[in-house]
Amino acid sequence: QVQLVESGGGLVQPGGSLRLSCAASTSRFSIYAMGWYRLAPGKQRELVAEITAGGSTYYAESVKDRFTTSRDNAKNTVYLQMNTLKPDDTGVYYCNARLLNHNNWGLGTQVTVSS
Repeated sequence: QVQLVESGGGLVQPGGSLRLSCAASTSRFSIYAMGWYRLAPGKQRELVAEITAGGSTYYAESVKDRFTTSRDNAKNTVYLQMNTLKPDDTGVYYCNARLLNHNNWGLGTQVTVSS
């Protein structure tokens, strides 16, 4: 079981930026695919971004060209840089560590985009 702790959420104005971090408690961090999911009010949880063990990335269409995910295997940490934030980006952001069919989840961090 991998413990994941997210940080970096908060309140930001539209057009602003935030960087989320997720620290993982495993020495095998480098072999996990790491994802960021978002749960917005009244919506289903959706995959926002993912970075594989090999460094390939995926982004939801709604965040392409605005969000960037990266990982630092030496620090067992994955990041989500969020730029040009919109009110629709509001939600709880969850970190996910995936290995084959096994998923581990963090408790989430709230991001609120509002003026």
